[in-house]
Amino acid sequence: MGKLRFLVSLMTNENDYQLEQAHSAELAAKKLGVDLEILYAENDAITQSTQLLRSIQVEPKERPDAIVFEPVGSTALPQVAQAAVNAGIGWALLNRDAAYLHEFRLKAKSPIFGVSSDQVEVGRIAGRQCAALLPGGGAILYIQGPSHSDVSRERESGMNQAKPSNIHVSVLKGQWTEESARKAVASWLNLSTSHKAKIDLVLAQNDAMAIGARKALAEVANEVERDRWMSLPFLGCDGVPKTGQAWVRSGLLRATIITPPNAGVAMEMLAEALLHKKPQPARAFIESASLPSIDSLRPTK
Repeated sequence: MGKLRFLVSLMTNENDYQLEQAHSAELAAKKLGVDLEILYAENDAITQSTQLLRSIQVEPKERPDAIVFEPVGSTALPQVAQAAVNAGIGWALLNRDAAYLHEFRLKAKSPIFGVSSDQVEVGRIAGRQCAALLPGGGAILYIQGPSHSDVSRERESGMNQAKPSNIHVSVLKGQWTEESARKAVASWLNLSTSHKAKIDLVLAQNDAMAIGARKALAEVANEVERDRWMSLPFLGCDGVPKTGQAWVRSGLLRATIITPPNAGVAMEMLAEALLHKKPQPARAFIESASLPSIDSLRPTK
């Protein structure tokens, strides 16, 4: 086998975690000595499907040896995955489960598997962070990702499992971007119900949305209300070194959850399977961790 060619398909280049995914892929390509192409789907599932099919439905010598794929939409593109498997292209699914992984593995001649953080556990860590910061209970403003996202639903499920029953939740929806959260919170502030809500903590399902929420609340006209909002803990997730972790160190965020990028891990697994015929598990999980630790978030006595 000659030099491997990998294609990495990511959701958007306007999200710090997706950019970290791209960086991890670039580092892995350099380490493995493979050719790499990265495509961004502009947060559009149809665009992503079209991009991938275009790369699969070419002359065999022009096809990638494997595709690493983080889906935009509510499905993990089973028909596209089938086309890749039929063409003998390896397939690694990021941050999503899909029934077809197990089905296609029974007949596929190329490697097919998933790599993910345990998103339910990520949500549980967020719930434990809230419990540590609000030992007497309270109310949180919770900015979620899009409704169609498995990651969003699983993080919500884990958070609700871990948070105490005396912590109440008001939910807003974002699109994983800073601007989407800023707009969602700004619209919520215009509702009469927002003025009646006594929020004790702001939690977002990623760091970008946490900062977007903070920016919206920093624009509150009433100085007393604005100061109160700015005094609250803001929590995020993803923990990219240059953004989430830096925002925790600077005090813009009280805490985040480090969910390491996994595109590079998937590429290394694909290389092991393609070059050395090493079997890979149907799903591999990457461990996440609170930053700072849960214990350090508890009030000192």
